[in-house]
This record gives sequence, structure tokens and C-alpha cells, in this order.
Amino acid sequence: MKPARIIVICIAAVAAIGLALVVRAMGSPSGQPAAVASAAAPVETRPMAKVLVAAKDLQPGQRLTEGDMEWKDWPVDEVNPVFITDGSVPIPSAATPSPAEKAGDRPAGAVASVTRAANDLATGGAKADYIGSVVREPILAGEPIVMRKIVRAGDSGYMAAYLEPGMRAMAIRVTVETAAGGFILPGDRVDVVLTRETNLSNLGATEGDRSKFASATVMQNIKVLAIDQSTRAGDDEQAVIGATATLEVGPRDAEALALAKSEG
Repeated sequence: MKPARIIVICIAAVAAIGLALVVRAMGSPSGQPAAVASAAAPVETRPMAKVLVAAKDLQPGQRLTEGDMEWKDWPVDEVNPVFITDGSVPIPSAATPSPAEKAGDRPAGAVASVTRAANDLATGGAKADYIGSVVREPILAGEPIVMRKIVRAGDSGYMAAYLEPGMRAMAIRVTVETAAGGFILPGDRVDVVLTRETNLSNLGATEGDRSKFASATVMQNIKVLAIDQSTRAGDDEQAVIGATATLEVGPRDAEALALAKSEG
């Protein structure tokens, strides 16, 4: 046999052996190495806390009910200290000093410390603790409820949640007749009309006509804050019968209203 033919046969044999090894390697099972890799990298679970959020859009002046709030799972490392939690999971960030405290600014640091301590006391507990609170600022559905945006019943500043800056709250007596049959509700706007008895004897009137009643509009477009102690009508409530109406007035209007109350 010629040497050239022998070389060709050897090369073909080596190529066949190499091809057989490649095919064998490709056909071998690979499930076991994948299982080992997956076992080496377990899925990390983040600790979750329960945060109180708005179940629907809430408007200023609205009184919170149980259906207005709900608990939502929130990653512990993303919980702001001002969020209201159920207290079941400790929040590490609640103890983090403020920048003012870190910088050594004593006045600002003291205020921050007091504020943080107040938040720590107020931002935990049951949902029932916040039923009846009044919304101070708009809260969107799914947004965490914070103490800055609500006023709890019995807290100082409860009425201040309704008042615009610089305004005053004054109450006047009302009846079913003067309050439009009870259809004037908190949030409505009204005119205040003064009716008083006028003595006409000095104008030469006869004895039978000396006592007359006169009416005059004292104020217009005044916001009603509350009827008795109700600051918001119920969802299905169309009329409220009360003995007093609390109005939102400016400083000068407050003086005029006080004078009108003394005259009639």
C-alpha cells in the first residue's frame, strides 16, 4: 500500500473517533449539574410589614371609616418611620437619627427627636384606632396614611383641620325653618340673614304699627363646617336636623356675626 493512502486512512480514522466523542458528549444528561446550580442559589425572601393605606381616594374633611383603610404588605427596608404599621414587625429605620441630629444641630435635632418619638408612639396599632379621624389633606388610593394628613378624634386641632388659614369658626343657632328644612349639610355655603324687631315710634308711627321686623343679609357665601357635632354628612344622608351650625368666617365677619347674634 502506498504511503499516501496510509496517511489518508489514518486521518479519516482520527476524524471518526473525534466525531464519536463529540456526539457522545452532546447526548449525555445535563439535569444533575443544573439542579446543583439551582440549589446553590436559593431565592431570597424580603421581610414584609403591614402598612395602613387608603382603600380609596380620600378628601379633606372626610371622616375615616373601616372601609376607607386597609393593610398592605410593604418591604420592611422601604417603610418610612411616619407610616402607620400594625406593630407586628420592628422597623429598623424608625430609630435612624435625622440629618440634624447627626450634624449636631441641637435645636433642630431636638425638634426632630421629639417628632420622631411622637411618630413612634402614634404609628402603630389597630385600624380601629383611626376610625373617626378626619382627613386634613387629600390621600390617594393605595397611599400610606400618615399622621400629618389626618386628625384623630379628640386630638387638639380637630376643628383646625377644616379651617382655612386665618379663618375663624363660629356657631349660630338654627332651626328646621332657618336651615332649609335640614337640607343644609356640612360643606355647603350659605347666606346669613339677620331678622330683628324695629321700634318705629320715633318715626311717628301709630301705636299699633310701632313694632315691626326688618331683615338684612349680613354675610354671603359662608362655608358650613358642621351641623351640631357632625362635620360630614353620611353617604346616603340628604338632610341633617341640628340646633347649631358652625360657620367658617374671617376676622371681620366674626365681629359682624357676633354683633348680629346679639341683635336678633
